[in-house]
Amino acid sequence: MGLCLFPGDGDVTSPDLSLSCTSFHRFRQRLAQAEGFELSQMQRFGGDRLWSDVSTTLEPLLDHPDDDGELSAAQCGAVIPRLEQIAARWEADGGDAVMQQHIDYCHQLVVVMKFCVAEDVELIFG
Repeated sequence: MGLCLFPGDGDVTSPDLSLSCTSFHRFRQRLAQAEGFELSQMQRFGGDRLWSDVSTTLEPLLDHPDDDGELSAAQCGAVIPRLEQIAARWEADGGDAVMQQHIDYCHQLVVVMKFCVAEDVELIFG
């Protein structure tokens, strides 16, 4: 089963990020690790830790159902800088093929989110 993150502009030619639900989960796990916590310890992901216990600008992206709902253009704008910082750090560190895929996901997601901000449309999880 797959997942697509895309702008809510109704245009199928707009940029998007398509990946499997498993790949998206692993990507978010790695993002959480980059922010200094384990996603599996968080509520919604099998743990008891409250999201109010962590401080990350990625919370709207991480504390979100995989394939339902949306992020506002403002939320996208708040997440973009941190995604860019993490991608740059991962690129500098190098890594295996999975890390390279996560770097690509970061870059693709930033493109989609920047589009959402520019067009003032939501990012749809579907």
